[in-house]
Amino acid sequence: MNFRQRIDKILEFFLVVLMGTLVINVVWQVLSRFVFKNPSSFTDELATFLLIWVGLAGAAYVKGKNEHLAIDILPPKLNPVNRIRLRIFINVLIILFSLTVLVIGGGNLVYVNNLLGQSSAALNIPLSWVYSVVPLSGILVIVYKVNEIIFRKKYLI
Repeated sequence: MNFRQRIDKILEFFLVVLMGTLVINVVWQVLSRFVFKNPSSFTDELATFLLIWVGLAGAAYVKGKNEHLAIDILPPKLNPVNRIRLRIFINVLIILFSLTVLVIGGGNLVYVNNLLGQSSAALNIPLSWVYSVVPLSGILVIVYKVNEIIFRKKYLI
């Protein structure tokens, strides 16, 4: 099993655990509110945080698998050499975006929240933990895209 496959397996397991926890949390939220008539105080906040993590970590996973939504009008019309050049150019743009917005911007968000000591209202956990998924997903996207550029997988699709 190579490095990329190991990252995929870890991320798949992590996403399954997050989704399972999210489902259990929402089911408990519905039961406690409508069946027991005693709404749980932490379920709304936990569902929000889990959805953030599932969304960003899932986006990194899907980006690594090249299964994201894409407009592919131009690539089929290009010859194989220009198609490879286009894919490399697009991957470089994705890396730059991930580095500047997700890793640097998200890292600053985590740093500022950690510096200010902000914590969530219901769960009382540091918000820097919640926001740490932003730079983490950026790093994962960068790893996937650098791997794709180096090994030139799926360029001729």
